[in-house]
Amino acid sequence: MSSPTEAIREQLMASSPEYQRLREEHARYSAQLAQLAAKTYLSEQEQIEEVRLKKLKLRVKDQMEMLVLKARVA
Repeated sequence: MSSPTEAIREQLMASSPEYQRLREEHARYSAQLAQLAAKTYLSEQEQIEEVRLKKLKLRVKDQMEMLVLKARVA
């Protein structure tokens, strides 16, 4: 049985193009981070890219959570 928050997320995935776009973005950043994490050694540029991707991923997650909160209140 899913939690009320999970139910809201599922509803947003089905009905909100903005939420869907953010989910796709989040998944893309996760995949890119996984590629970097698989490397034994990161160049300085790759380390900078890793930090940038983590910040972008977190920003997108925050935006998704704001949509969940708005849907909960509505």
